[in-house]
Amino acid sequence: MLDKLNQLPFFYLIRHKSFQNFIFLFLIQSSNVLISLISMPILIQSIGLEQFGLVNLAFSVVLLFNVLVGFGYNLSGPREIALQQENKREMGAVFSKILCSKLLLASISLGLIVLMGSAGGFFEEYRTILFWSAILLLSEATTTTWFFQGLEKMKLASLANVFSKLMYLFLLVLFIQQPDHSKWANFFLGFTGFVSNFLLILYIHHYLVVRFRFPGLAKIWQSWKENLMLFLSGLASHVAVNGGLIILSFFAAAQVLGLYSLAERIGMVLRIVPTLITQAAYPNASKLFVQNNRRFYLFLRKVQLSSTALCFLITFGIYVGAPQIIYLMSGDRLASSVIFLRILAFLPLFASLNISNMLIILVTNQKKILFDSTWTFCLYMIISAVLMTHFFGGEGLAFALLSTELFIFIVSALLLRTKSPFVLKKFYGTLFGSLRHT
Repeated sequence: MLDKLNQLPFFYLIRHKSFQNFIFLFLIQSSNVLISLISMPILIQSIGLEQFGLVNLAFSVVLLFNVLVGFGYNLSGPREIALQQENKREMGAVFSKILCSKLLLASISLGLIVLMGSAGGFFEEYRTILFWSAILLLSEATTTTWFFQGLEKMKLASLANVFSKLMYLFLLVLFIQQPDHSKWANFFLGFTGFVSNFLLILYIHHYLVVRFRFPGLAKIWQSWKENLMLFLSGLASHVAVNGGLIILSFFAAAQVLGLYSLAERIGMVLRIVPTLITQAAYPNASKLFVQNNRRFYLFLRKVQLSSTALCFLITFGIYVGAPQIIYLMSGDRLASSVIFLRILAFLPLFASLNISNMLIILVTNQKKILFDSTWTFCLYMIISAVLMTHFFGGEGLAFALLSTELFIFIVSALLLRTKSPFVLKKFYGTLFGSLRHT
């Protein structure tokens, strides 16, 4: 009986490494989402909507520098680890190279923030909050999610993430009581993340016997050169997805920033879902592309269909429940935030359209296509966001972000059609051919 049950598609699915990878990545992101949703009303009630907007703005600035710290290793790292799963010495070399590279980049980023804030006159209204938020750079530098993602063993990383977020929430409730405590909000998030990451690094070094050793500056420099296009692509993608709040800050007062931040925080959380699916499927897709082409295209079809259906349900649920969600988060019926959220609710659905294109780009190592597509849609986002925000305010910005997701889907498909026509044709033939047979 048990043997027959194990042969059912559902039981095969839950034993699949990619599915387990997705589940534990989902646990990481869902815990992030849950804590973010819980922390929003706590912060708004403790420090006020205006200070909450400034905290979120400082968070957005640090996230921009975190793209420099990440330097594309979240894309290249899992692939390198996945291809070296049976060779611990090589895994150790990859792990050491990436960790040292990110720590060095975090130091450079911190120097740039201090220089711009102290000598350049930037960030004047929220400089103190930003300086305390800089610990998020160290948290990003020491994150090991990419390593466990490549191993397709995400259980421990997901549990450590849940622990760090619970500690963050505990510190938030205990110490943030009034507006001048706003500087601690992002600091606590970065501090708890760093502690969790440090413990995972010790686990990798001592218990997985993946030894850390300094790779030397020459290897770090070489990895920077190899990842330059991935970094530039990541920078463009980050600006396009997360740069809206910074653009809005040039056109709106702190009160409007607070109203938009409330909806944007939820919208950006939803936007993570397609990225999460891509990250979960990436290691297995990389191996299948090399080992079994037919299974690769079938796997890609399953990922695309299931992710689009999931994102549709998320969009529908958020659109319908927007008034209740905003009231739950803020304790008030903020009509403007409801409008913003209903527009941004379509972000995950539109972004899900590009999942297969992105996986094809990654497994075929098409760094040039990734670079061209991301910078094209980054420029489109900046231009459309500035124009739409200038004329229509926060609503215009939200619509600009939606149109950007459709734009990147079209651009990616056109570039793949030029550079990798056979792979693209084979995938869409499998996708729509299967639908016709269904």
